[in-house]
Amino acid sequence: MTASQIGVFWLEFDPDSGHNLLRKVSGDSPQWVTPPTFGIRSQVNGYGGGALCVGPDTLYAVEASQQQIHRIDPVTGATNAVTQDTGASFGGLVWDPLHHRTLAVRERSGCQQLVAVRDHNEVVPLHDSEDFYGAPALSASGERMAWICWSLPDMPWVRSVLWTADVNEDGQLVHARCWPTSQEGSVQQPVFDGETLYVLSDHEGWWQAWRVSWRDEQARWTCLDTTPADHASAPWQLGERHYCPLGRDGWAWVRYLNGVGELWLKRSAGSSPERVVPDFNDFRHLTVFEGQLYCVARSASRLDSVLAVDLATKRDRLLAGGESPFADTPIVAPEFFRVLSSSGSQEEVGGFLYPPVDGPSENCPPPLILIAHGGPTSTAWPVFNPQVQFWCHHGFAVADVNYRGSAGFGRRFRMALAGNWGQSDVEDMERAADHLVATGRADASRLFIQGRSSGGYTALMAMIRSTRFRAGASLFGVSDPAHLREVTHRFESGYLDWLLGAPSDYPERWHERTPVQQAHRIRRPIIFFQGGQDRVVVPEQTREMVRVLEQNAQPVELWWFEDEGHGFRQQKNQVALLENLLTFYCRNSQKWNDGG
Repeated sequence: MTASQIGVFWLEFDPDSGHNLLRKVSGDSPQWVTPPTFGIRSQVNGYGGGALCVGPDTLYAVEASQQQIHRIDPVTGATNAVTQDTGASFGGLVWDPLHHRTLAVRERSGCQQLVAVRDHNEVVPLHDSEDFYGAPALSASGERMAWICWSLPDMPWVRSVLWTADVNEDGQLVHARCWPTSQEGSVQQPVFDGETLYVLSDHEGWWQAWRVSWRDEQARWTCLDTTPADHASAPWQLGERHYCPLGRDGWAWVRYLNGVGELWLKRSAGSSPERVVPDFNDFRHLTVFEGQLYCVARSASRLDSVLAVDLATKRDRLLAGGESPFADTPIVAPEFFRVLSSSGSQEEVGGFLYPPVDGPSENCPPPLILIAHGGPTSTAWPVFNPQVQFWCHHGFAVADVNYRGSAGFGRRFRMALAGNWGQSDVEDMERAADHLVATGRADASRLFIQGRSSGGYTALMAMIRSTRFRAGASLFGVSDPAHLREVTHRFESGYLDWLLGAPSDYPERWHERTPVQQAHRIRRPIIFFQGGQDRVVVPEQTREMVRVLEQNAQPVELWWFEDEGHGFRQQKNQVALLENLLTFYCRNSQKWNDGG
């Protein structure tokens, strides 16, 4: 989202059109700016981000289908193409007021550049020596620029580096150079307060805010907040903002503790930090304008909200969203749980339990569905999820688990999945299940596991590893990592080697942790959901997995959705998925099989 003298704007998904559309605050109510036919979404790195920025009297956005930058009239919603760069994608848009242009990351033919874009298809490369670029940041004068780069085979949350340059009168970069951290780390979200540069870096163990200054070719890094907590999530997208300066050395920032996001304000250098808006659990896209802090906030009991927080009074005001999702139906709140380490080689693992809406019976614990989140370098957040509520209203408990490798719990925890995918994550799902059974919150004979994408891989490996789970579900899950490695896009081309080790170095490990090669070890029912247009998990992977299981006379179901890609977006297909999955779980639950 963005805020300026021409208004407050944000992108919102429209389920009817299937597009991200532009909205704004006008008076006391939000309004759509762009028509349903004009979707806004960047595809840089496959995950996009930074698809919108605001100029002095207009907006600039990346149109979803052609990936070109368009001007948008903030009043009429009329759009005009700025670029006509066939085959290119743009993202990480930032307005440059000094040179009256848009800065962006351009991706074309497998290469990326920092570029400057002016109207009438004038695209000028600024920097192109690195593999990947994050969204740039400009100082108040417009004479200094900062950005983040990373190189193959790394992902940006493994290792990345800060770059800076001066901007001359012609808008070209001069004196560009990188500033490595004192030890290996991931740097993200550069921002200037006036002419002073700040970044988030985890080279001391957590994504924390640092002030970066330099003199005589030597950089000085000064930590602003030493609280041992991550202040950002994994940077899958460009242009994320988890903190922002307020002036007078004041700051707004997000802090993650036990998987819960907290919003904090420090109004000036001499004031004490204060937590605000405690009813929400996650905050994104922080931006400040004229004494108001704007953000997108999420909670466990309502739909996503656009908030304005008055910096003087600390009071928040709802601008859009925030509706109660169900009129007369109770919402099950998440309960944090922690699984303590049982050996020196294991970390504590946490997650969120959602009990069935009617509560567990004292003598009959409920069936439990354990969910392995995707990524896998991602997080299970305690925010409203209609599918979790669906299960709770059908008599199931649900556990969303943040296994080793999840983001938001420090660098060591996140890096613990290196070489251990299919092992550490599976162990942690089992530990969570055992803990919830031991504490009387789940029935040991009615444990189920499911996951989407990489979470589907974790579910499949759990089904291979033991018969602990009564049944499992793979929702467009990875079943053949080696094949995925061959066809994946450039951004993630080194990710699988990080997760499993290079195939040439660890051939046995790849064989043992490839579900399609270990399918004969599955001894419990399993169900697959697959989109025919999926370009991430190639559909043939799932067909081959099902074929092997059928040859071994194992109970297996496949639900095929020819018109879906990686992640089901159509409402009718989402409904069909839940209905068929419910039938599957009920049929394979001991409660039903035993007649009681």
